[in-house]
Amino acid sequence: MADAAQPWAGRRHSACVNCNTELAPHALTCPACLTLVHSERLKDLARRAETSTANGALGEARQLWEVSLTLLPATSRQHAVISARVADLSALAASATVGQGGGSAQGTRSWWKAGTAAIAALALLLIGKFKFLLLGLTKAKTFLSMFAFFGVYWTAFGWPLALGLVVSIYIHEMGHVAALRKLNIAAGAPLFIPGVGAFVLLKQHIDDPRKDAFIGLAGPVWGLAAAVAALAVYAVTGTKIWLAIGQLTGFINLFNLIPVWQLDGARGFHVLTRAQRWAVVLAIATAFLVLGQKLLLIVGAVAVWRSFKRDSGPGDNRAVATFVVLVAALSWISMLRAV
Repeated sequence: MADAAQPWAGRRHSACVNCNTELAPHALTCPACLTLVHSERLKDLARRAETSTANGALGEARQLWEVSLTLLPATSRQHAVISARVADLSALAASATVGQGGGSAQGTRSWWKAGTAAIAALALLLIGKFKFLLLGLTKAKTFLSMFAFFGVYWTAFGWPLALGLVVSIYIHEMGHVAALRKLNIAAGAPLFIPGVGAFVLLKQHIDDPRKDAFIGLAGPVWGLAAAVAALAVYAVTGTKIWLAIGQLTGFINLFNLIPVWQLDGARGFHVLTRAQRWAVVLAIATAFLVLGQKLLLIVGAVAVWRSFKRDSGPGDNRAVATFVVLVAALSWISMLRAV
């Protein structure tokens, strides 16, 4: 992609277009009014990236968003949103051939026809034994925010993958809700934010780090189950969209294990002693050497940083075991290839 060939490539802004303040040669924002210096270029890059995504050129779209990142302050909200989009596209790149399979009658069937029996079986299982998963859908805020989230990703990735993404994130969030209910802690239903993700709003503060770790890691545990379910449908039908959903679900839940800020990994890591934290670091390093999932470099780097800090917790063997299993399983799933 030759973005450098654009007319604006290499151009340096001398003054802010909004307030006419003089700008440094490599300034990204105006020091006076905080206007983005490259706002017009960013709009054009976004338009081109969305067009590339709609056309299935995921690699080109990812490169365009990566160019956008170089034009945004690292601490800006836009930088965080686009970084998440780049991560999504990276996970999807390996599955860019979805729907382009062989020429036999079976290979050319649409994904929904191939998966009808499997979907029906999963629906019966959910209705018969996991009615709890339907609870969140009775809440207007959850349903409406899910619909808005679905609409955004339908535009970007097509409706089959968007629907799979919404359902997998919903299952992840209901894992948190299930853990909260088990501990008799009040919480709201999941709320989706298009372009960001979803969250469950707690109605009371949690002081016990062991309970907090249990609640935090419950999301990725249920997310892992969602990924396995998608892979099971892929194994039965051979339809690649299910592999893509499984991969993306694995990648998203692995990202959530980064032990920083409000991510689930931070809540799981907070309870661990220093020795237990280093045990998790070792597991992450081993998984990276075996599987080569580059996201583990970020998970591991933050885990090392947290291991050196003096805010270690009381310890929780269950949290250690859960963290290690999740790292290994989610990394493996996110790296699967079609067979």
